[in-house]
Amino acid sequence: MSQLPESARAATVEKPARHADFAARVRSSASEPARVQLTAEWILSAFDDFYAEFLRLTWAARETFESRDHPAAVANARRRLGLYNATVYPLAEELQSAFPQLKEQEPLWREVESAYRTRVDGRYEADLALAYLHSAQRRVHHGEWKPVAYGFRGSHRVVPPVTAVSEYFPCSWPVDPLFVQRVLQVADLAVPFCDPARDAELIARRVNDVLAARSGAGLRAIEMLRAGFFRNRGAYLVGRLILKGAELKPCIIALVNTAAGLRAEALLHVVPHVHNLCSSTEAPFQVTNRHYHELAAFLHSIMPSRPLGLHYSTIGYYHFSKVAVMNEVRRCLVQEHERLSVAPGSPGTVTIAFTSPQLDYVLKVIRDRPTSGYKWERFEGADAVLAKYKGVHDINRTGSMLDNIVYYNLRLAHGWFESELASELLAAAPNSVQRQGRALVFRYLIAQRKLTPLNVFLEKAPQQKAERAMINLGFCIRNNAAANVFNKDFDARNYGVSRYLKIYLYDYDAVEALTDLKVRTNRDRCEGEEEVPAWFFEPGVVGGTAAGAARRGGARHPYLPRVMPSGRLRRADDPYRMSSVDDEIAWRHAPQIQGCRRPLDAGTR
Repeated sequence: MSQLPESARAATVEKPARHADFAARVRSSASEPARVQLTAEWILSAFDDFYAEFLRLTWAARETFESRDHPAAVANARRRLGLYNATVYPLAEELQSAFPQLKEQEPLWREVESAYRTRVDGRYEADLALAYLHSAQRRVHHGEWKPVAYGFRGSHRVVPPVTAVSEYFPCSWPVDPLFVQRVLQVADLAVPFCDPARDAELIARRVNDVLAARSGAGLRAIEMLRAGFFRNRGAYLVGRLILKGAELKPCIIALVNTAAGLRAEALLHVVPHVHNLCSSTEAPFQVTNRHYHELAAFLHSIMPSRPLGLHYSTIGYYHFSKVAVMNEVRRCLVQEHERLSVAPGSPGTVTIAFTSPQLDYVLKVIRDRPTSGYKWERFEGADAVLAKYKGVHDINRTGSMLDNIVYYNLRLAHGWFESELASELLAAAPNSVQRQGRALVFRYLIAQRKLTPLNVFLEKAPQQKAERAMINLGFCIRNNAAANVFNKDFDARNYGVSRYLKIYLYDYDAVEALTDLKVRTNRDRCEGEEEVPAWFFEPGVVGGTAAGAARRGGARHPYLPRVMPSGRLRRADDPYRMSSVDDEIAWRHAPQIQGCRRPLDAGTR
């Protein structure tokens, strides 16, 4: 499955021939049933073009890794990230123009969907195709109070053979290096290893050392995904150790492509390190296997505490992730018989955040007007704040900013909300929330992974963990700056703490481009002075052309944080410390193979 699927290759070649003028055909059709059938065919054609290009860009990540064309790798990843909206938005505009009744007559969409489902039935990506249809429908009704379901009811999943997803290598402890050499070939990379025997020996030694304290832990096999995981300059082989009983342990091999060939750089076997690698605060991987359900389930098996929906975002299937996350929200509220209430911590001046005790996510709505505690002179409105949240999704979050899932035209049962919360939403955000019968309809809704607010954490944390969190806060701020992001509201409430004491920025109403601000010294402040000087956030620029050169990899401005040109590891004796940002490769998360560099164990769960 490491080869680009034939359907994707064919679609990229045949696209001009298949791209008939559907708009003209819909306009000229004499009957409404014919227009419905043509519309279904039109949307599916647009989806096929999108998905073929999505797969092409995914497989291109392997080619750029093999050729060491790192600028092309970043450009392709950025294009893939925006490809969905870049195709859905113009499609929706053309649909409105050619078939305006779609906007006026809701039953027509049910007829289009019925015809569409017939066409996608039996395809592996049928649910993704349905998500595309619903996105187009949602976009046609953009700005209206017409909710469109996030779901795939009625679709039947096609299950691929196990051998199309992973390769099973039976083995026992101690692991033989010759066996590991076979494992290293699982991604079918065209570039040879510099010294495969040496890499295999080091990996086998590390696995054997890890399992030695448990006398091998009943090792039965190593199962590896038949794919490469590519991001920026790095590549990873992702697998799991299958131990006695049903126990699974991560086994991820980090690769680097040097001028002399491939080299195994690290072995990740501790769950916290794998969480760091697959975090949604990082860019998504490009994975050369199209079976996204099985990939997400495999990742969930080695990181079970991370919600399944987020594993889809790890591999770049954001729009399926949106549906999966919302299904998790609904399932939790129904099964746990919980209601949504205001999230723990201090109330937001700009957003209303809410969750439930067992829910893995925090949901947010932006107030129409900020509360009296708002710190700035001017509020640009909810749409401007929402644009900042969407902007964070589109950039390199440097491992220090939570990703955001933004839903549009979403309906949730009114009974899922505590009455006080429902009243506050309707009173404080009437331009974003309306009640329709027994439901609340959201013009938009933001979802984020639930973290402990930093101010809440510090109230009860032991001294050692509190100090580590504050040190990691410094790394978080520096990493944000390296992404040209500056949070001018330096308040502990805007940051969250993970179970591994990493710190993330998650409130974005006060973020600005660092290069749009003036940074001045505060050395002339009087001792004990508490007030923030009036010039503190004076508009301006940082560093002029030097700052731009720094972002392009040239000379950096003396006040800009340095973006590391090559991987740099954190201290090997500190599992909680966050490193400075490395914009190119995530070796900072990786425990090193014994014999290559000093081994790193988290010593945590």
